[in-house]
Amino acid sequence: MHPLRHFISQYTPVAEPDWQAISRCLVRREMKRESLLLEEGKTCKHLYFLEKGLLRFFVWKDGLDITKYFTDVPYVFTSQKSFNQQVPAQESIETLEDSIIWQMSYEDAHHLLELKSWSTFIRLLVQEVQTYTEEILEALQTQTAEQRYKMLLQQDPELVQRVPLKHLASYLGIAPQSLSRIRKKMQQQLIT
Repeated sequence: MHPLRHFISQYTPVAEPDWQAISRCLVRREMKRESLLLEEGKTCKHLYFLEKGLLRFFVWKDGLDITKYFTDVPYVFTSQKSFNQQVPAQESIETLEDSIIWQMSYEDAHHLLELKSWSTFIRLLVQEVQTYTEEILEALQTQTAEQRYKMLLQQDPELVQRVPLKHLASYLGIAPQSLSRIRKKMQQQLIT
């Protein structure tokens, strides 16, 4: 079974005719580590499915790139505002690992909304992304960087190992040196 079909079926059943229509709209891309999939200021023309790899969404501020979040496999993603409104993106998307990505054009993604399975899938996915975004915002407003790091370690310890320290620190809103101190402190607490 195609990995995207399997992913969609976790949200809603996908009839064979629907899958045939969806699969005709997909283009497979292999991207090397540290490649830009979308550059800030350019309009996002695709909806994507990450089959293999790891992505980082980031923005530029005062000459520094600031990580907004990471996308791990398997997941459907895009620069939501840029894609939906067809306006220049306010973020960039970069591969952190060699990646396999399936892309679908804006036109195809919207045309497929006529299919009940695709429409249901997109609605449920958008709700999930909104919930995730609210959780990130709430954590930023109510937790320290150390608390957010501990939560990330509990929720996805493998991700913490795969993401370079500078990007992890940026995501937490702290300097890499501060993250190193948090890690050292946590290791000392484990020893004692």
